[in-house]
Amino acid sequence: MSETTSESTLTVERDVAVPMRDGTLLRADVYRPATGRHPVILQRTPYDKGLTTISMLMLDIIRTASAGYAVVVQDSRGRYASDGEFYTFRDDIADGYDTVEWCGVQPWSDGNVGMYGASYVGATQWLAALSRPPHLKAIFPLITASDYHEGWTYQGGAFALGFNASWTMTGLAPDTAMRLAKDRPELRDDVGQLLSGIDDMCDAFRHLPLKDFPFFHQSASYFYDWVAHPDDDDYWAQINIENRHDTIPVPACNVGGWYDIFLGGTIRNYLGMRERGATPPARDGQKLVIGPWHHTLPLNNVVGEANFGLSTTQLAAGLDGLHLRWFDYWLKGEQNGLLEEPPVRIFVMGENVWRNEDEWPLARTQYTPYYLHSAGNANSLRGDGSLSPAAPRSEPTDVFVSDPRHPVPTKGGGLCCWPAAVPGGAFDQRSVEEREDVLVYTTPVLEQDVEVTGPVTVTLYAATSATDTDFTAKLVDVHPEGYAQNLTDGILRGRYRVSKAQATLLQPDEVYEFTIDLWATSNVFKAGHRIRLDIASSNFPRFDRNPQTGEASGEASRLEPALQHVFHDEAHPSHVVLPIIPH
Repeated sequence: MSETTSESTLTVERDVAVPMRDGTLLRADVYRPATGRHPVILQRTPYDKGLTTISMLMLDIIRTASAGYAVVVQDSRGRYASDGEFYTFRDDIADGYDTVEWCGVQPWSDGNVGMYGASYVGATQWLAALSRPPHLKAIFPLITASDYHEGWTYQGGAFALGFNASWTMTGLAPDTAMRLAKDRPELRDDVGQLLSGIDDMCDAFRHLPLKDFPFFHQSASYFYDWVAHPDDDDYWAQINIENRHDTIPVPACNVGGWYDIFLGGTIRNYLGMRERGATPPARDGQKLVIGPWHHTLPLNNVVGEANFGLSTTQLAAGLDGLHLRWFDYWLKGEQNGLLEEPPVRIFVMGENVWRNEDEWPLARTQYTPYYLHSAGNANSLRGDGSLSPAAPRSEPTDVFVSDPRHPVPTKGGGLCCWPAAVPGGAFDQRSVEEREDVLVYTTPVLEQDVEVTGPVTVTLYAATSATDTDFTAKLVDVHPEGYAQNLTDGILRGRYRVSKAQATLLQPDEVYEFTIDLWATSNVFKAGHRIRLDIASSNFPRFDRNPQTGEASGEASRLEPALQHVFHDEAHPSHVVLPIIPH
C-alpha cells in the first residue's frame, strides 16, 4: 500500500511497489519535488529503508530532494518491506538493473539516474553497474569493496571472521530469523540463540569448526557458503567487480578510509576504472577521496583512540556537498568545474591536513625498502629487532611459536560491525607487542619528518614446521612517549602464497618468500617518532585462526602450534617497502 504526504513542495511516497523481472515486488520510498520531472538518485539497501536515519547518514535526503532530485530508497530483495529471499550479492545485478530502469521511466523522472550509499549499499551500486542499465549515469560508492572474495570475505586467503560474523549476526540475520519465526514457530528458538550469540560475540568467534557456526541455521545460508569457498573459485567470479571494470560505463566517486575494512577495494575500483573503464566518462570521471576513517557512519574525526580533528567529520569534509556537485554534473549537466579539479583528495595523518593530488599512487613517490634486522631476538618490545634502509648481511633468524589456541589478539585496524567485540581504528599496540610471538622491528628515532603515502607491501622470507600457517604484518607509528599507533596491516595464508584460486600446502621447514599486502596509508612520521613493523602469525578475531594442520580452516576442529623462523640475511632480505614522499 502506498502512502502519500506533502510538505510544502516535496512529496513522499511510502512502500511503492517496484516489479522485478521474475515478478517479485521490491518496495521503495520516494522523496521528490511535488511537480515536474527530475533526475533520480537511488539507494538499494538491506538495512531497512524505513530507518531514514541510516540513509541520512550517507546523504541528506530532504536537502537532496529540495535541490531538485527524486530520491528513491529501496529495500533489497527479501529485506524488510520487500518480497523474495535475501542472499548476499546474488540478485543485486538483475534487481539493480530492473530498479534503475524503473526509476528512469517514472512520470516524475527525467531519465537520468544515479546511485549512492556505503558498504553493502556501495556493493549494490557496483553490481547494478555491471548490468549496464541505460538510465544509470553515475554512482557514488562509499567505503566499499571491489571483490567479494578478496577484500570482503577473505584477505590474503584468511577468512575475515570478525567482520563476516559480526556483520551477519547484527546486520543481516536478525530480520531474516524473525521473518522465518513469524510463520514457523518451531524456529523461534533460533532467534534467541542468535541474540545470545550477539551478547557473547567474543566467545562465539572461537567456535570450531567454522562450518558449523551455530547462530544462523536457516537465516544466513550464505555465511556457510562463504566458509565453504575459501578458494577464489566460480562461486565468486560472477560478482567480481575488479575483473570486469572494462565492462562498466559509468563514472564513480570513490570514498574510503585509511582504517576502513574495504580500503583496498576502494583504491582498486578507482585504479581499475581509471585504466579500463568501458567509456571515456567512466575512465576520466573517476574520483578518489580517502580520509582517516574506519567503517562507521557518519564518518567521524574520532577513529578508535585517535582524534584527527574536526576537518575530518563528514560535515566538515563536505561529503554532502560533494554528492550534490557530483550528481549536478553527471545528472543535470551543470558545468560546475568538477572534472577540472584534481581527481584525488587524501587526508595526510600525522600532519592532519587534507591534500589534493593529480594521481594515485603519487608520481613523486620514492619506493624505499626498510629491512628487518636483529641478533636473533626480535621477540616483543623487549627484543633487539630493528628496521633500517641498510640491507642485511649475515644475521641469525628470529624464531617464535605460533599457537592458534592462544592467538595474537586484534587491536583495532580495519574492522566492523560490533564495536563491543571488534572495535576498529587506531589503538596503542604495546599490549600486543609485549607478546613473545610478535616480532618487533623499529627504526631509531627519526631526525626529520618522513612522509609515507601510498601502497605498502612486506616481503618476508620465512619457514614453518607446519604444512600451512599465516604471517601478518603491521605498520606502526611510535610516538616519543612510546604510544604505538597502528596505521595499516595485512595477512597472508601460506597455502595461498602463489594463487588465491588454488591452495598449495607448504613443505615444513622450507624457506618461502611471502608477499603481504598492507594495502595503503598516508602518514607523516614526525621527527622524534619511530617507524615500526610488527610480524606475527595471527590477528584474531579480525581473521580466523589458521589450524596449522593442513585442513581448510572452515573444516578444522583441532588447532596445533608451529615453530616459525623469519630470515633476514643477505640471501633472504626480508623488508617492507615504504612509499616515501620527498619534502
